[in-house]
Amino acid sequence: MFTTISHKKRILFYILLALCFVASVLFVSHNESFYERPIAEVIKTELEDSTPISDMYSNDDQLFTQQITALVKNGEAKGQLIHLTNEYSSSGAFDHEYKVGNKLFVSIKADKAQKGQLTGSILDVKRDQYVLIVAWIFIFALLIVGKRQGLFSIISLIVNALILSFALDLYVKHANVSLLFVSGVCVLLFTGVSLILINGLNEKTYAAMLATLLGTFISLLISFFVLWITSENGLRYEEMQFLTRPYRMVFMAGLFIGALGAVMDVSITMASSMFALYEQDPSISDKALKVSGLDIGKDVMGTITSILFFVYICGSIPMLILYLKNSSTLGLTLSMNLSLELARALAGGIGVVLTIPISLYTSIFFIKRKRVN
Repeated sequence: MFTTISHKKRILFYILLALCFVASVLFVSHNESFYERPIAEVIKTELEDSTPISDMYSNDDQLFTQQITALVKNGEAKGQLIHLTNEYSSSGAFDHEYKVGNKLFVSIKADKAQKGQLTGSILDVKRDQYVLIVAWIFIFALLIVGKRQGLFSIISLIVNALILSFALDLYVKHANVSLLFVSGVCVLLFTGVSLILINGLNEKTYAAMLATLLGTFISLLISFFVLWITSENGLRYEEMQFLTRPYRMVFMAGLFIGALGAVMDVSITMASSMFALYEQDPSISDKALKVSGLDIGKDVMGTITSILFFVYICGSIPMLILYLKNSSTLGLTLSMNLSLELARALAGGIGVVLTIPISLYTSIFFIKRKRVN
């Protein structure tokens, strides 16, 4: 009976979620009236001209001129046609080719020479419907795979985003606040919110939290010590040249929070594995737990460190291609674009490696306590 009721509640929940999905997609597809800036929907496009671009950055790029007719969807000019000119390159790095159905933010002016015909310029693309659809796909995937834990994962993600937003806003408004201290408080809150919401209050969560905090703080201390004894030689801070705050502290805060994600992943993986082995065989010896835990840690270590490398490096690929295409040496290219990313990846990798034995022994400690109780 209880199973039937639970099954009905689950079906009702998914039906409600599907209705929310449909309603939200329909809303963002017709929400132009909620925007102050004029929005126009492209109804006709025509390619007018194309010319080759020849400069120091490109050898085979072309510039295209596109004439666009669009229908204004909001504001005083709602329902009128507007004629726009769009120039875009074949690389599409800083511009776009627009197609029928695209919704654009535009500036509007009346062309007196054309008897009041509306003209203007394109400011940006309205993308909220695409972002919403991707967000819903992410939510559905989490709920289908993770079920209850997936729901709490979504909640923890929202809460952590709000915490980070508040922390950064606090730092920006108060110059005397240390960003490293703010990041340390955020790390504590992120760890508690994520692990407690997803796994609840139990020994496994306590072990993962302790291992996460120890691994993150130790990796930060090691990174700080290495940077101190090397006088930060090899690090290029050019990408932070426009900051009005101490760029070293900003970089260290990035190391701090960046290492947390990988360390938390390893710690909860190790803790879950250790407690799963114990629950399957409560009589398992500590020695067998250590051997199994080290085997699991070795398997996790390689994949997580590779993930860190890929995550930090992927954002620099366009600049790497630009430098190499303009005959820069490999050493200069890597030092100019990858020094900070590699430092972040190495700091996270140190945290991952250290967290494996830390989480192993903290899990065994809490398992021993559970045995006694």
